[in-house]
Amino acid sequence: MDITLTSLETAHTELLSQKIIAEIASQSGWMPFSRYMEMVLYEPGMGYYSAGAHKLGAGGDFTTAPELSPLFGAAIVETLLPVLESLKAQGLPTQILEFGAGTGKLAESILTRLNNLGFELDRYDMIEISPDLAQRQEERIQQLSKELNLSTQCHWLSSLPNNFKGIILANEVIDAIPCDAIIYQNDFWYWQGVTVVDNKLTWSVGKPVEQSLLPEALRNGNFSEGYVTELHTPANAWIREVANHLDTGLFLTFDYGFPESEYYHPQRAQGTIMVHHRHHAIQDPFHLPGLCDLTTHVDWSQIARSALVEQVDDVYLSNQASYLLDAGIGDIALEIGDPSNPVTFLPISNALQKLLSEAEMGELFKVFAFSKNLNNLLPDHTLEDLPGLRARNRL
Repeated sequence: MDITLTSLETAHTELLSQKIIAEIASQSGWMPFSRYMEMVLYEPGMGYYSAGAHKLGAGGDFTTAPELSPLFGAAIVETLLPVLESLKAQGLPTQILEFGAGTGKLAESILTRLNNLGFELDRYDMIEISPDLAQRQEERIQQLSKELNLSTQCHWLSSLPNNFKGIILANEVIDAIPCDAIIYQNDFWYWQGVTVVDNKLTWSVGKPVEQSLLPEALRNGNFSEGYVTELHTPANAWIREVANHLDTGLFLTFDYGFPESEYYHPQRAQGTIMVHHRHHAIQDPFHLPGLCDLTTHVDWSQIARSALVEQVDDVYLSNQASYLLDAGIGDIALEIGDPSNPVTFLPISNALQKLLSEAEMGELFKVFAFSKNLNNLLPDHTLEDLPGLRARNRL
């Protein structure tokens, strides 16, 4: 793959690489992969999400579902509306909190759809660690508020509010939480970290992994020599924190990943770590540090178990296609577009195909949800009564 870098890009990635190399040298020549991933993505002024590079959309490194079509956010509203209406009926603030809101497209789609349905949201807050994305979000929402004359308050928060009552959203957030890599050798799991050879970053096997840190599937499964996979301790801690801070309402997230039986499949012997650069997927995690998005797939079984520890009502997992179809995305498409007019409906149809097709985002991307004290808002309702969550639960 031929990628021509500008002189600034070259200097940027070399500077971050040398900083990583220096830290490895200070740590006796070995760095946990989670620390490497943290530096690559979040090192102040240098990391992928903290250095101001253009990331999303056609001109960036990858495209998300909200960027493809406002239909994605409009369908999500169908899930959220019963909860929001119940909050309003009980005199509680109607509020949504979104983690990692990207360019603000999902927020824009949701606020626009709610406005079209005659529902005025009280608050739409965001938690965003990327300064340039936070600025783009603010500009987009300010423009939308003027166009639609919205009274919805929008704030950018640095942490989760305690005892939150409402809806928490996260689209493609968990995949960017730093994880650790491990490798199976001589009937045991070892940390797979980062070292330096000839001034280049490369893999290096470290100490044995403590058995208590391994999920049961890794302790008891049969794996081939050299099998590589990931441990997602920070992601599991994050979902517990979200569940702990949610007092009453709904958590909804979308991301690519698998339940445990698929995640640790014998054929997935190289793990799921991947970098994305200019719409190319690259397996080498040391490719152009700071210029690429570095991600892993989500182990949804572990995420679900972590949420249940915090006494959530229930957990739910399905693929994106089933979710969107059950939420009524087809009816929404017909509502906003005329199938008899190919000029206007073709872009809608193309977006639907990408969102729903098994060969595109429909199967690989999953929806995961949990509720907390939902019966206080919707008596005699369960999580799986909400539009979008009525298809088969894969957990």
